[in-house]
Order: sequence, then C-alpha cells, then structure tokens
Amino acid sequence: MKKYLITGCAGFIGSNFVYYMLNKHEDIQLVNLDKLTYAGNLENLKGAEGDARHIFVQGDICDRELVQGLFAEYDFDCVINFAAESHVDRSITNPEIFVATNVMGTVNLLQCAKDAWLQNGQWAPGKKYLQVSTDEVYGSLGAEGYFTEATPLCPHSPYSSSKASADFFVMAYHDTYGLPVNITRCSNNYGPYQFPEKLIPLMINNAKQHKSLPVYGDGMNVRDWLYVEDHCKAIDMVAEAGRDGEVYNVGGHNERPNIFIVETILAQLHERLADEAIGENLIRHVADRLGHDRRYGIDPAKIRRELGWYPETSFEVGIVKTIDWYLAHEDWMENVTSGNYQKYYDEMYKNK
Repeated sequence: MKKYLITGCAGFIGSNFVYYMLNKHEDIQLVNLDKLTYAGNLENLKGAEGDARHIFVQGDICDRELVQGLFAEYDFDCVINFAAESHVDRSITNPEIFVATNVMGTVNLLQCAKDAWLQNGQWAPGKKYLQVSTDEVYGSLGAEGYFTEATPLCPHSPYSSSKASADFFVMAYHDTYGLPVNITRCSNNYGPYQFPEKLIPLMINNAKQHKSLPVYGDGMNVRDWLYVEDHCKAIDMVAEAGRDGEVYNVGGHNERPNIFIVETILAQLHERLADEAIGENLIRHVADRLGHDRRYGIDPAKIRRELGWYPETSFEVGIVKTIDWYLAHEDWMENVTSGNYQKYYDEMYKNK
C-alpha cells in the first residue's frame, strides 16, 4: 500500500484530488491534513466519508510536533503539498499570513520529510515530496510566448512571492540534502468545489442573484484555464514517474481574457435559467488589482514529452461541466458563503 500525506485537501484542488485518487487507485492510503481555514470545507469531502483509504486530520502544516507524529505513525511514501493561502487580493491585504503558511509551512513539511526519510546518511527508497505551485511565480507575459520550466521566477504579488519562496526552499532541500522532490506549476484551475472568491464561481453566484459582476480594469487580463480533473491527473503522474528534482509545468492551452469568461458565464446562465435579468448589464468594471499581471500562458510540452500528460478538457466543455455542477449544488454555495465571506467581499469591492 502506498501512503500519502496530502495537505490542504479540504479546499478546491485538494478535494478534487482526493476523489481522483480514490477513484483511480485501490491500494492507497491518503492522510489529509488541513487547517480548515475559510476556504477549507469538510463538505467538500463528504463523498469520501466512510472510505477507509482516506483519513482526515485537522491541523496546521506549521505544527512541527503534529507533522512529525503523522510521519512516525504512517511512514509516508509521498508528501503532496496543496496547502496554501491562495487568493491574491487577500495577500495584498494580509501578506504575513501568506508567508506563515506558504513559506514556513512548506519548510516545516520539508524538514519533517527529511528527518523521517534520511537515516544514517541514507535516503529511504521510494520516497518523494511534491510541491504544488503556480504559474504566477513566473510573473507576467507579453502578447506572445509561453512560460517554460526554464523561465526565471519573477513574482509580482505577495501571494506569488510566497509561492516562489516555497519553490526555492523545495529545490534547496533537494540540492543541499538530496531530498527527492518535484514541483508542479499549473495555470488557473476551475471546476467543482472552488471557493466563490475566485472568478468563475464568483460570477456564477453573483449572476444567479442578479448582483453586479466586478471585473478588474478593462477585463483583458489573459489566463490559461485548466480543468481541475486534468490537473489532478498531472499531479498523480508526476508523483508516480516525475524525474527527481524536476519542475513540470501543467497548462490547459485554454487562454481566455477575463471578460470573455464573464460573458460566457452570463450567456450560459441566461439561456439555462431562462432569466432575462441575467445579462451583460450586470458587469461592473472596478479599479484594477495592484500588481495585476497582464497575461499568463504555460507551455506543457515537457510533461507531455516525459509523462504523456495532456489537457483532455477543452474550455468549452469544462465551463459547461463547471456551471452544471454549481447549479446542481446550490446548497453547497449557500453553506460556504458565510457572513465572514460576505464581509470580506464587501470590503474588497465596495470602494472600487
């Protein structure tokens, strides 16, 4: 049985990864460590309740004693670190929180892995640490070209700076101590269970309630959109067969301007719900985000060449699947949009 420590998996990408792994693999054990912050929701894991292969532990990746205890109890073969503060706007408001979780938490996991797997100068065989990172560490692209694994890191926000710092520590543990590692850097994910501060679920939720749809600047910032299940498959493949010490970019080849995403969601909901009040009149352009990168685009040639991965879900298919999921899970949306979230939302957009 292969044993995994997976962190932050009550959130969006992590919960999708739990389901992907449980559906694909029989002989595994997933120990899921999550602090359950605002974006971590046990409702995301309801489908895994009762499955003996999934063990949930509430706790902080910064807690050395807790993490060391889990290593001692379960003798993990692989650590996959999803845990991160991830919303750029929040990082601009409270950068210290991002340093604590994204940098110090990563260092704690690395140190615990090293302590557990390096004995008498020898690394235990078959072990691996995988850091789930982001294309935002590369900075911003012009109108042409793509990020490759050789692109220098040039983060522009506190969030991306914290993720870049974590990536540097991962590679430092590999180069200094020999810790077996991989890093994956993905483009914008979308799909089920995404907290509604992110663009797609935010627009769906607001449009259904006939609320204004806040769009930063002119809306022409371009992102490469990756359906979350395709991302989960890539992570599994890198964990299984990625070359030691290598970075793998995971991109969707689905570049779209933000305003196109919003207009697509409006058109879909207008037709699907037969609601005349849902239309482009709901769009409200707000002051642009500080340090807002203009374009991201990932070249996933390396992961396709070495591991055979490619994005299977086109944006046209993925956005329909995503909207269908949110329409079918209105109770989930109501439960996660708590009073605290509404307070944060008002603070973010009321003066823009």
